[in-house]
Amino acid sequence: MLDDSDRRLLRHLQADPSQPVGDLAEAARLPLATAYKRLEKLHSSGVIKGQHAIINWQALGYAVEVSLRIILDKTNPRAFDEFLDAARDVPEVIEIQTFLGRVDARLKIISRDLTEYQQIYRNRILTLPHIADIEALMQVATIKNSQALPL
Repeated sequence: MLDDSDRRLLRHLQADPSQPVGDLAEAARLPLATAYKRLEKLHSSGVIKGQHAIINWQALGYAVEVSLRIILDKTNPRAFDEFLDAARDVPEVIEIQTFLGRVDARLKIISRDLTEYQQIYRNRILTLPHIADIEALMQVATIKNSQALPL
């Protein structure tokens, strides 16, 4: 699907998505017109889904990150859908993942401090539907955080 030129473009795009296409073409050793065409093809085929700004939430005063492992009461056939719909509406939930296995979902929550986290947990999380069990894991450090592919 991808040739070496596509991989070079993607590697440099991952390293700095804000760089102009001319710089990207030069770094990938491609003519500008070729780089434009290849990037357009990568976008239209869905390989590149888009670009977005990554906000450093710690710089905005959010000091606490907690990961909640959720086990749902699956006696209700709509438990997953109802839980996910409600969890999406909690502003402090910045990530939702679902799993196969003992744990059904994971919510990543941020707050400014432990007092605020406790309020979020009591007033918003514990009111989510169909929760059978919750395990809270407070993050201490991020060792690696990369979505870059080994191209």
